[in-house]
Amino acid sequence: MTTSLKALLTFLVALTFGSATLAQEIDIRALAGKDWYGLYMNGQKVGYSMQETVVSGDGAVTLIEDARFKLNMVGIKQDMRIYSKRAYRADGTLASIESSIDDISGPTKLHAAVQGDSLVLRSTVGGQDNREVFPAPAESVSDMTAQFRLISGNPVVGRSIEFSLFEPVFKREIGGVSELLAIEERLLDGVATRVYKIKTLFRDMGIESVAYFIEDGTVLEDVTAGGAITMRLEPEDVAKDVNYTNDTIVSNAAKVDQPVHNARNRTALSLRIQGPLAEDHLFNDRRQHFERDGGSFTFVGRKISASSLTTAPLFSNVPETAEWLKPSLFVQSDNPKIIEQAKKIVGDETDAFRASSLLSEWVYANVRSTFSAQMSNSLDVLDSMEGDCTEHSILYIGLARAAGIPAREVAGLIYTGYPEPGFYFHQWATAWVGEWIDVDPTFNQPIADATHIKLVEGDLFEQTRLLPVIGQLHIQVDD
Repeated sequence: MTTSLKALLTFLVALTFGSATLAQEIDIRALAGKDWYGLYMNGQKVGYSMQETVVSGDGAVTLIEDARFKLNMVGIKQDMRIYSKRAYRADGTLASIESSIDDISGPTKLHAAVQGDSLVLRSTVGGQDNREVFPAPAESVSDMTAQFRLISGNPVVGRSIEFSLFEPVFKREIGGVSELLAIEERLLDGVATRVYKIKTLFRDMGIESVAYFIEDGTVLEDVTAGGAITMRLEPEDVAKDVNYTNDTIVSNAAKVDQPVHNARNRTALSLRIQGPLAEDHLFNDRRQHFERDGGSFTFVGRKISASSLTTAPLFSNVPETAEWLKPSLFVQSDNPKIIEQAKKIVGDETDAFRASSLLSEWVYANVRSTFSAQMSNSLDVLDSMEGDCTEHSILYIGLARAAGIPAREVAGLIYTGYPEPGFYFHQWATAWVGEWIDVDPTFNQPIADATHIKLVEGDLFEQTRLLPVIGQLHIQVDD
């Protein structure tokens, strides 16, 4: 049940690069060097990051970030590394971006290179090599200087600068705006120092960060999504001093005032939820309904009967669902292994709901459940046949698309009594079988039960919208 964690850690690289200590208005060579940061999740240390600026003799600039995480998931200790390198030519234009994510499943590698008017993205995911071509992004060194430029010359509170960054994992440009909120005086090592408070908004996903800079461009602290992740400047030995004491699963769950009885089979569930939910978190459909109630929200979940569904045959030609039949970077539904396995499971079945149920049941029965901190993809899960809710759902989605069932990721919360009664962050799927239904192969549910609280739909990029609510929700059960 770690989908939000995986999205958060992946987005961290793109986000913290927005805090790079560069500026076109000053001598970039003076900024070459390394900084070390401790990484904290809701106040608990989970890793560290090294950020380095390298300037060549001709003025070309390279930015390197190497983030390491030590994660404890209900007693299971795992390490994860996220590395990124962005290179700019001497004229400031983007040359290349290199990203890699190393976890227990092995490396996920992406390399984007600007060639003329195009950006060529090569990726290796699940042992499968891919090549895609996009228009060259507008990103340049000036985008990486947005925050520092706010404090250069004569800084003015209220001034803002827009920027955009291309993120290979999401395969898109991420637009943002930074604004100088305040200029403060602090004592740092006994010296009165001017500190600049800058807010950055990534508009495409509604994620905010607040960073504190000093005049030479050094970031003292960067707080993302209200403290979901904090990056804090520390000496190298202090930054690297990380252990596994913080349980990232338990500490970020929404605890409840009373247990939910008969959770998997109950026909309905009523909750009161407090926390920073935004409009795009409030999904209303047949299975769940949100309403604002003053400063909180009421939630009603219902169990949907299979007999009430409107079903359709496999490979139904419905234009609005066509996007969710296509393969993607992490859902390799066009791979021969995925296609062959889907055919074996579905057999001669032509009804989309019954085929979906067969796929969900097969994933539940064959994927060994274990908590994992990894970037999941359908092919790797088919090979390893183990993982948590993310692995169950991404394999189901790959098989479903290969079988002719439009499907996409869903993330939110689910109630469970283990390790403590509460609502834990969780991933499942939604599939079109004549209508959209929620499917949870982790719990062997062809239709997800009433305790599922859907907060986002879509791929890893969409799941970053969970960041502001991680560890920030309080739930009261109204039985």
